[in-house]
Amino acid sequence: ASYLRLWALSLAHSQLSELFWEKVMVGFALAPVPGQSTLVGSIKMVVFSFVWLQLSLAVLMCMENLSAFLHALRLQWVEFQNKFYAGTGHAFVPFSYATIDTLPDMDEPQ
Repeated sequence: ASYLRLWALSLAHSQLSELFWEKVMVGFALAPVPGQSTLVGSIKMVVFSFVWLQLSLAVLMCMENLSAFLHALRLQWVEFQNKFYAGTGHAFVPFSYATIDTLPDMDEPQ
């Protein structure tokens, strides 16, 4: 299952990169503009390349951080917690105004 998650994340990365390339670079930077000089086209290409790079890195880094966080959280709960957690303690009693006088006082020894 871990390799399947990695494959799905890799697929999402490639699809997002392709989407950003199509929308930013092909849609704006490489789009032909009638009467545009070579200098303006070169400057536009550099600016939109920077925008594409920053946008791609920002989204992909957020995805990687989320992936690492979720993987660590899964390891904590699945692998680590069940080995040492005993579950002993006080039973949960939900708050109720009707039973407020019947609950034992925790400060008094029993």
